[in-house]
Amino acid sequence: MLGSLFSVSSLMLSTLLMMIGFGLASYVLPVRSVAEGWSTMIISIIATGYTIGFTLSCIVTPKFVLKVGHVRVFAALVTLLSVAILLCGLVVDWRAWIVFRGMYGFAMAGSYLVIESWLNERVTNENRGMLFSVYLITTMIGTIGGQYLVPLGDPTNTSLFMLCSVLLSFSLLPTTLSSQSTPAPPAQARFNLAGLFRRSPVAVVGAFLAGAMAGAWLNLGGVFTQKIGLSTAEGATLLAAVLTGSAISQIPIGRASDRMDRRIVMVGCGVIGVVACLAMAFSVGAPPIVLYVIAGFVGSMLFPIYALNVAHANDLARSDEYVEVSSGMMITYGIGTISGPLMVGPVMDRFGPASLFFVLAIYFAAYGAYACWRIAQRNAADGLVGKTDFLANTVPTPGTEAVNAMNQAINADSGSR
Repeated sequence: MLGSLFSVSSLMLSTLLMMIGFGLASYVLPVRSVAEGWSTMIISIIATGYTIGFTLSCIVTPKFVLKVGHVRVFAALVTLLSVAILLCGLVVDWRAWIVFRGMYGFAMAGSYLVIESWLNERVTNENRGMLFSVYLITTMIGTIGGQYLVPLGDPTNTSLFMLCSVLLSFSLLPTTLSSQSTPAPPAQARFNLAGLFRRSPVAVVGAFLAGAMAGAWLNLGGVFTQKIGLSTAEGATLLAAVLTGSAISQIPIGRASDRMDRRIVMVGCGVIGVVACLAMAFSVGAPPIVLYVIAGFVGSMLFPIYALNVAHANDLARSDEYVEVSSGMMITYGIGTISGPLMVGPVMDRFGPASLFFVLAIYFAAYGAYACWRIAQRNAADGLVGKTDFLANTVPTPGTEAVNAMNQAINADSGSR
């Protein structure tokens, strides 16, 4: 086991540093946006730049990797990350930030793809669970650690933006200086959304709703903490509680879905999500500790549901269709992450920060209700090819699940040759 961990130690260190930078950026940007007096709608438009860039990169980056290789692409993308975050600190204009955030999202997705593809080639069936658990913990620690750096500086000047750029630049060193062989180029993905919807409507609709919810929270959660009067330290703790809840719930949700009709688990997740979101909406103004506990329950449903939909879609697919299925889910999720902030931003402007959780509750209700309706329309065994294993996600970012889906497709495609 120690040998396996040592073989990916450089990847883990790069991931840790990159996620610290990401965690810092993901919190300092909304804090600065609120400090500038920008409306929630404006902040939502800026967030859409990120999600568009992230989704586009999931399609484009593999083409660059095929041409020049993983290491060169990774170096270029992390450089772009550093430049984008520095530009956000230097040019504080929301119109410019849309472009900068698009650059940042594009580079972030590509960086994930390179690191996770490299990691996938180093694991075996015997150590896959252990290594990806370490990866999950690394990304969570990095993201939470980065968020807790915000209270140590002043988001209204350039210091935290510079620190973020330094951390991202340092994340280059372990991977680019590694003596290990680089991974094989990723497979080229095919897309057939219409065919995917005909095969598994609940997976496609669920992926879109999961993306909308994740996109709304990850881009507007920091705004929520500022609007309800939490300090930066308290806001960082609330964001950390959501991620912690997500990490804890992955295993029980996965085990339950492997043992019964996954759509029943989707219904359950929808119900729990509605209750948790309504509890959060009505608890605004309560002591922070109460908000932290409820936020953990929100996170426990908010992020793991995408993996649930991917697993259900793969249950209905043959092994030679995994690339097409995962790619379609990737695009569907990406569209959801783009729409989420745009839908929620205007509502928060009109009805206040608590309305974020009312909207999330509506999304969860739609998620559970549609799964329930599909249960009535089709028996669990209809079209079932073979039940696949539920695969836990890393700490989610807007579109991270999409990258995970592509990596799953790469593995399946490689195994079929």
